[in-house]
Amino acid sequence: MSTPKVTSAAPSPRTAKTLGRNAIGTGDLVFFVVAAAAPLTVMAGAAPVAIGMAGQAAPLGYLLSGLLMIVFAAGFTAMSRHVRNAGAFYAYIGRGLGRATGVGAAYVAVLSYNAIEVALLAVFGWFSESGFQDLTGVRVPWWVWALAGLVAIGVLGCLKVTLSAKVLAVALALEVLILLVFEAAVYAHGGGPDGPGFGALSPAHLGTAGAGGMFVLSVGAFIGFEATAVYAEEARRPERSVPRATYLAVGFLALFYTFTVWTVLNAYGADRAGTVANGAAGTDMVFAATARFAGAWAADAMRLLIVTSAFAATLAFHNGATRYFYALGRERLLPRRLGTVTARHRSPAAAVVLQSAIALVVVLATLVSGQDPYAVTFLWSNGTGIVGIMLLQTLAALAVYGFFRRDRRGLPAWRVVAAPLTACAGLAVLIVLVCRNFGLLTEASTGVNLALLAPLPLVFALGLGVALRIRRRAPRAYAGLTTVDVESG
Repeated sequence: MSTPKVTSAAPSPRTAKTLGRNAIGTGDLVFFVVAAAAPLTVMAGAAPVAIGMAGQAAPLGYLLSGLLMIVFAAGFTAMSRHVRNAGAFYAYIGRGLGRATGVGAAYVAVLSYNAIEVALLAVFGWFSESGFQDLTGVRVPWWVWALAGLVAIGVLGCLKVTLSAKVLAVALALEVLILLVFEAAVYAHGGGPDGPGFGALSPAHLGTAGAGGMFVLSVGAFIGFEATAVYAEEARRPERSVPRATYLAVGFLALFYTFTVWTVLNAYGADRAGTVANGAAGTDMVFAATARFAGAWAADAMRLLIVTSAFAATLAFHNGATRYFYALGRERLLPRRLGTVTARHRSPAAAVVLQSAIALVVVLATLVSGQDPYAVTFLWSNGTGIVGIMLLQTLAALAVYGFFRRDRRGLPAWRVVAAPLTACAGLAVLIVLVCRNFGLLTEASTGVNLALLAPLPLVFALGLGVALRIRRRAPRAYAGLTTVDVESG
């Protein structure tokens, strides 16, 4: 892939020096966020595991996780009115908890977004190989699909962001539609063997032994929604579009996940679904239920659309990763060239090339080493990324309180004090649960799990060191960190 022409550190007046302004609206932001969450991949791939762990507690687990994210969003969106930066977590945490902490968080964000992107690219190739073989009988290796996806995503990343939004909108609509077909078919047939039952929504089920492990998956299902703030520099009227998109995305995901998992329970019978999920056919239970209630055509369509779901999620996280590269390059926390954009499309092309190169290295390393793209590349990298983003969310919630502590700027205390502190405490508890049950995410040994988690504190410490070095050697540059936003450019 050739490198598109990018602006220099001192662009001429006729060339673009920033990301495209007023390029995307509320709907586009929702598509970016919900596509990153990959509803079909979550429901068909992860929900059966959650049901196997917690049985009837699974729907309530997704609902409670969504409610916690809404509480987090209350403070997060309040701060979005005042901080608009493509390096969202970096800028938020830097403004609320200090510049050095913000730089440390920025390095964690770069690691986390890239880890999830390469994980999703590998699983896209894995889904494509198995899905294409099931439908045609022809086997095309996963890495061929992954490389093809890498090229397509790189091209989309170099073009206008609105094109990515359109691709994500189509992919998202199709994956949601096929799940709605499944749900409608179940209730058209009476709601399963026992009929629809609401007992699964009883809080009493949260005492189930596997409920703690379930939250590893239910919280992970919402990872990516915070990316609304990443696009604030490119959004139309971000003071309105970012909060609206965040609430719409989180609210939709919470209700859709809860209803879909509840439907899966009803399709098998609430008392029997957990046994099925833990059996040999557990990973296939959503496809099997779709075939039984809606027909083989719907199950085949679902197997195809899970591929587009993985592609859409990969594209969404690729865009998020490149914008972090761009924001940190612009502030000289990474090489300056990363902070440049193309004159024609105002895309962060240098960042796109770097992110694509990282993904290429991971695909080739997986291929050469003979490792499984799902069991190793996807599960391991995704596990690191999920914990990293949860850490960033926890710090961001605390940063909201820090930002508004002395001046609430006319906002109510419940939104900028109670909500962020509640979200911070809740996320901290969930991080402990996730780390204690990290093997459920990675299916790896204790030693491997420790090795996968170790880079997060290490890169945070590296960021702190970089920030302190800048403060000592260039105080004026340090004072300017985290202050670049859409208003000041």
